[in-house]
Amino acid sequence: MKFLSRKTEETQMIGFRLGNLLRPHSVVCLYGELGAGKTTFVKGIAQALGISDRDVTSASFTIIAEYDSEIPLYHIDLYRIEKNADIDETGIWDYIYSDGITVIEWAERLGEVQDDFIRVKFAIIDKEARDITIEGIDEKDWNRI
Repeated sequence: MKFLSRKTEETQMIGFRLGNLLRPHSVVCLYGELGAGKTTFVKGIAQALGISDRDVTSASFTIIAEYDSEIPLYHIDLYRIEKNADIDETGIWDYIYSDGITVIEWAERLGEVQDDFIRVKFAIIDKEARDITIEGIDEKDWNRI
């Protein structure tokens, strides 16, 4: 599915809609350049889980941020990770295979991902506008929320 987001609020709302479809064990992989809207999108997912968007910040320095809710949200940012060995040392696989929802920024650093992972790709059009492509969600499910 493709979306055109004209401003950050729309990017966050698309994340919110996706967040309403996520269940325990869901993994969402985010792809896009620096400043493409990945963290804004995570804020929308967090809101759908009852987490304040003000609590969600970039996880670039912490690498993994955990947010408590009925279904825990694990926000992983691989921006500063350069080698596969470093990825393994972060312990992200424990989060990916947990009972929570895991969202991974800079997922391209993982290489090939499992088919059941949701993939969200961001393309910058201009200062505010973004093309957002979501793969791995049935359009019928999307349209019922």
